[in-house]
Amino acid sequence: MNPRKKRSGRKSVPQTPSVEEADSNVGAEAEVEAEAEAEVQAEAEAEVEVEAEVTAVAGGEQLQSKFDELQDRYLRIAAEYENFRKRTARERVEMWQRAQAEVVSNILDALDDFERVLQLDSASASVKDVIKGVELVERKLLRELESAGLERVGRVGEAFDPKHHEAIGSLPAGTEEEDHTVGAILQSGYKFGGALIRPAMVQVLMWQNEGSQEPG
Repeated sequence: MNPRKKRSGRKSVPQTPSVEEADSNVGAEAEVEAEAEAEVQAEAEAEVEVEAEVTAVAGGEQLQSKFDELQDRYLRIAAEYENFRKRTARERVEMWQRAQAEVVSNILDALDDFERVLQLDSASASVKDVIKGVELVERKLLRELESAGLERVGRVGEAFDPKHHEAIGSLPAGTEEEDHTVGAILQSGYKFGGALIRPAMVQVLMWQNEGSQEPG
């Protein structure tokens, strides 16, 4: 008889998973990790988009605020310029009126002298006294106007200048040097502030030598 005793039961051996099962578990875990990473990436992108929107909104508000500030400044400057323009125009008119009043005030004495001449007794006053009085008034009046900027234009003997003279007629010149010079003043011209306000009406001397004269 065999001394070894026959074992009544079989010893349990742990089951080793097959290769297919192992690969299946690894794939499932990889999918879970991939899904988790995708979710994290999506959340990160969403946060970036939200931050971008917030930044854009904040930037838009800043731009609107800057635009409102510049528009308000422009409106203030435009209003100030309009007030300045109106004030300057008003001051210019007032200055011109004061200048006119000053000129009129300065010629009042000459008008008073005219009045005195007119009050002379025609029975006792001589023509010489009247002429002398008128000449005195003319000199005073002209002096006041010249101080205000008036300048008489036109003198006998000066060269004829169509810019300042208006030829009304001609006179024969005694010498060739007098050709195209002013021979007579029919009406004085005047400048004011350097600008011509009325040309002088003159007669011009014209030289004609014997060869150019027509036979009589």
